Amino acid sequence: MIEAPRPILRTIRLDASDTLIFEAAAEPGEVAVVGTFLFWDADLESLAGKARQAFRAGFLGTASFGWSTLVSVGSATPEERAAAVASLARLIRDRLGAPDEASARAAAEEEIAHAESLCAGHAPGTLIALSRTAEEGGRIRERFRTLRPRGAPQALPVIGVIREEGDEVAPEPVDLVALMRTGGGA
Repeated sequence: MIEAPRPILRTIRLDASDTLIFEAAAEPGEVAVVGTFLFWDADLESLAGKARQAFRAGFLGTASFGWSTLVSVGSATPEERAAAVASLARLIRDRLGAPDEASARAAAEEEIAHAESLCAGHAPGTLIALSRTAEEGGRIRERFRTLRPRGAPQALPVIGVIREEGDEVAPEPVDLVALMRTGGGA
């Protein structure tokens, strides 16, 4: 029996901002996890610059280990999911010092399952944003926000430039739905 693709988070890049605000930006279309585990032992008060931005609003790409501000609800074949688990397990083992492969793989499976749970109830193409804050006692709080196109997705440019007084050029609309279909833009 062939397994059907499963819902998964995928990184999306609408513009070049992720390449500027993060130390490493995820490639568009990567399987993504929330990535909060990378901050569990960090001194959250001393985070600054690009590391602070990754803490505040970054999803972790499982292939590049780069960050993305937004993710899109997509799908993954069983092979793509297995590759994401293996890649994430390698990160957990090599960078975080998991005691063995089995422990690293179990942690990676848990992170992927959490990412899959965030897809529940959302249509493919739904964008998800993340906000992390440090709370008392060293706890980290995560908040997720979904961004959906309004109206008919094919007919509606979701974001457009508002014409300002004195502009001679008509605004050029940006169609998020079309960008998602083509792999997330530039």
